[in-house]
Amino acid sequence: MARICLIRQGRYPQDPRLHKEIQALIGAGHEVDMICAGSAPEARFERVDGIDLHRLPITRRRGSPLRYVFQYAAFIVAAAVLAAKLGVRRRYDVVQVNSPPEALVFAALVPRLLGARVLLNLLECMPEFLAMKYRLRATHPAVRLMTLVERASIAFADRAFTCNSLMRHTFLTRGAPADKIEEVLLSADEAIFDPALFPDEGRRSERFDLIYTGTLEESLGADTVVRAVGLLRDEIPNLHLRIFGNGTLRPEIERLIAEFGLEGRVELSRGFVPIPELVAAVATADVGVVPTKRNAYRDLTHSTKMFDLIAMRKPVIIARTRSVEAYFDDSCVRSFESANAQDLARAIRELYADPGLCERMVRRAAEVSEPYRWVHQRERYLRIVAELIPSPVARHEPVVEDA
Repeated sequence: MARICLIRQGRYPQDPRLHKEIQALIGAGHEVDMICAGSAPEARFERVDGIDLHRLPITRRRGSPLRYVFQYAAFIVAAAVLAAKLGVRRRYDVVQVNSPPEALVFAALVPRLLGARVLLNLLECMPEFLAMKYRLRATHPAVRLMTLVERASIAFADRAFTCNSLMRHTFLTRGAPADKIEEVLLSADEAIFDPALFPDEGRRSERFDLIYTGTLEESLGADTVVRAVGLLRDEIPNLHLRIFGNGTLRPEIERLIAEFGLEGRVELSRGFVPIPELVAAVATADVGVVPTKRNAYRDLTHSTKMFDLIAMRKPVIIARTRSVEAYFDDSCVRSFESANAQDLARAIRELYADPGLCERMVRRAAEVSEPYRWVHQRERYLRIVAELIPSPVARHEPVVEDA
């Protein structure tokens, strides 16, 4: 058993990726503390899910680039102070830091000086993310600075892991040692996304329901789905779309619903909904759509929504990217050209016309994704953690010798 500290500038228990990792660590017998972001009325300290949860009242809010920099910097400093205080008392064996930002790994400095090993979870490729968000060239000074920060962060950590082979390859091309970074895929938490929990939820014969779940941002493509439904409005009269999420694209979604006359055909949630409600909605859907708009960043990353839908045994229509094509072909998912509403309408039409195709896709996706399931990826994750845990001698613990 080891003492482990997780640091993440996200909120818990809202972050399902953290939930999987924490449950894996607890299941392996480790003691876990966590430093994360929080806000009122959340408690600053709380015992949750078997861990000691320490919340810092510094959350990310939308704003200018300078505001993001300030928020990141403030959280890094506050997390470093708290990690130092806890590290002196707890003497952690491992500190795991989940990006973004990669520079958050330096909050583990004092625990590292006290003997802890540092594990960096690279959830994003930040240079590509920055370029996408602010429409910058790869040669822009801010993007180049982010690349240097990424390289320094990986160098500081003892080990690192990332979400897929394309992301790992990207880090390697920027100078990261090949023996330092491994892959642990962001597959679904099957304790949550379990179709067996909804045995009575079958296909609705009177409707053909599409579902979109996630943030409403331009780069994630919910507008493309609404346009595709508008194109099919007369061709498939029982076609419906349910959108669960919120974000800056919401006014545009509402405008498109009015423009295409889709009131009553497109249901837009009032905002983000609790996970159980969201999973129940997925269980009633006929097809899930992941319409991410393609760019250099999206070409490297997987959408967790894709794995969630596959786990729920739903046919998936997804925008074509390098990251999707590296893991799934058209026998598993139905892909379409990014941001192309007509091509998305073609994919919807194909699945609507052929229920047998939907069933074959679901079966094939389950077969291909078997190695990617969390039950297997969890073992990879726990092995990486175990390799960082020092021996009893290195931890200065007494060793019982044979008489």
